[in-house]
Amino acid sequence: MTAVEPFDTVDLIRTKRGRGTLSTAEIDWLVDAYTRGYVADEQMAALAMAIFLNGMDRREVRDLTLAMIASGERMSFDGLGKVTVDKHSTGGVGDKTTLPLAPLVASFGVAVPQLSGRGLGHTGGTLDKLESIPGWQASLSNARMREVLADVGAVVCAAGSGLAPADKKLYALRDVTGTVECIPLIASSIMSKKIAEGTGALVLDVKFGSGAFLQDIEQSRALARTMVELGQDAGVATTALLTDMDVPLGRTIGNALEVRESVEVLAGGGPADLVELTLALATEMLQLAGLPDADPAAALADGRAMDTWRRMIAAQGGEPSAPLPTARETHVVTAPRSGVLTEQQGLPFGIAAWRLGAGRARAQDPVQAGAGIELHAKPGDAVTTGQPLFTLHTDEPARFDRALDALEGAWGIGDTAPERGSIVRERIGR
Repeated sequence: MTAVEPFDTVDLIRTKRGRGTLSTAEIDWLVDAYTRGYVADEQMAALAMAIFLNGMDRREVRDLTLAMIASGERMSFDGLGKVTVDKHSTGGVGDKTTLPLAPLVASFGVAVPQLSGRGLGHTGGTLDKLESIPGWQASLSNARMREVLADVGAVVCAAGSGLAPADKKLYALRDVTGTVECIPLIASSIMSKKIAEGTGALVLDVKFGSGAFLQDIEQSRALARTMVELGQDAGVATTALLTDMDVPLGRTIGNALEVRESVEVLAGGGPADLVELTLALATEMLQLAGLPDADPAAALADGRAMDTWRRMIAAQGGEPSAPLPTARETHVVTAPRSGVLTEQQGLPFGIAAWRLGAGRARAQDPVQAGAGIELHAKPGDAVTTGQPLFTLHTDEPARFDRALDALEGAWGIGDTAPERGSIVRERIGR
């Protein structure tokens, strides 16, 4: 005898379409029924659009997040003997902070279980970047992950399929139904996975500006506040930094290029903006881990962070000293006049790197490890006629034209340096 379902999906769609609220029981049933296939994709698509247009209140978002966590397994790091703290970025162009940040924080005896993803569209994926290191493996069993955390203190790996499977289904649906940029759906998606990962504390890097997922600072602030509330409600110490992504972060965009730059940071060098953000996030993570007096800058300077990086890469099969892949072809764009670089928009540079082969249009597409863009100047820098501004890297020279098309109007040279504030604009949380 077939079990009778307690709710009707169409009723729930009508409720949200009419700007009503769903009860906890309705949300719990909806997520479970969608995960097991009773609620069809077209019904969930209609509901996602209703939520996109009419929103959810705080209780609904919390219930949605908890229901997605309950759809799968929940990891635990009890018994590890270390405080666990994680970082999540909403993504941006040239955002490689996870690479130096995880070993930097782990060098203080804190465990950093960094479950990461792959790139899609103009934002790069952490796993794609690390896979440019010869031998490095993204997939670890839960048991091996615990071993590496206990020994090295930092792991960057792919999330298992058992974490928040409801989110995996809904995420794919949102991508093809125009419902991605919705704060309740973004917040519940990110936080269901992060809470299910079992970390004790979480720092969120929520970006705004040209190269960010949400370009408007007010929307990014609202997302940050929602996610901080969700984390704190679930018992995870959570704070957020609101950070500027108008300009690409650092001087490289692309997988192996970004690994090389991350190693420069770990060696005590690297671009000022990348170092600034890495240290700000490390300080925040160490404070949540109960180490308010820790000095992450000292760990970069004395080599401790680099030592942890080498051990972290080796623990996942990588060769930290091996040469990184390089693209077969390059194209240099030079300054047409002398002056000051006034503009370098994040989104067009991200799209150009993607067109060069550094990213993918579909989840199954391969990426070129050596493809991307090297920036020789940043806004505010003085340049002279004929000076290299940026270099495009790819294995396929036929890709240069479309990449250059993306960059049309995305940079400019003037006579006055632009005003730029700190990359970290605001801290949200207790």
